[in-house]
Amino acid sequence: MKNFVRGAAAALVAALAGAPAFATDATSSLDVNATVTANCTVSTSAVAFGNVDVTSGQAVQGTGSVSVTCTNGTAWSAAADAGAGSGADLSHRKMASGANLLGYSLFIDSSRTQLWGDGVEGATSTFSGTGTGSAQIKTVYGLIPAGQTGAPAGEYADTVQVTISY
Repeated sequence: MKNFVRGAAAALVAALAGAPAFATDATSSLDVNATVTANCTVSTSAVAFGNVDVTSGQAVQGTGSVSVTCTNGTAWSAAADAGAGSGADLSHRKMASGANLLGYSLFIDSSRTQLWGDGVEGATSTFSGTGTGSAQIKTVYGLIPAGQTGAPAGEYADTVQVTISY
């Protein structure tokens, strides 16, 4: 009889251990969201004219670039100010070497007919585009006009601020 009780107890324990646990399930939804904002960044590479011989009677050309990266689908425009040269404006920018000045102009086209500026003053133009999420590189065309024979030898430089509107 002891064996019978032991066997019955073992069978009962085995039956209870193998029985599925009864549980109630509950569900809910998890919302996930984000807002992609319109953003732009800008970087530049210098317009480098190199060595300039003001006695040659020749204009000197140079190029640089503006690289704009904007969120896909974001319309943008790139404007430029007149620079830091004393008495400069958008159509007559000025590089300085101490108190000495050397005039130059910046353009958005290779024929150097569309002055780069704010798009308002002096019939200037801006670069523009629509963001793709990748860098869009625009060439800046520079020109130092001939006839500046009074400019003394020296290192001339200017800084033009570029503003991206989007």
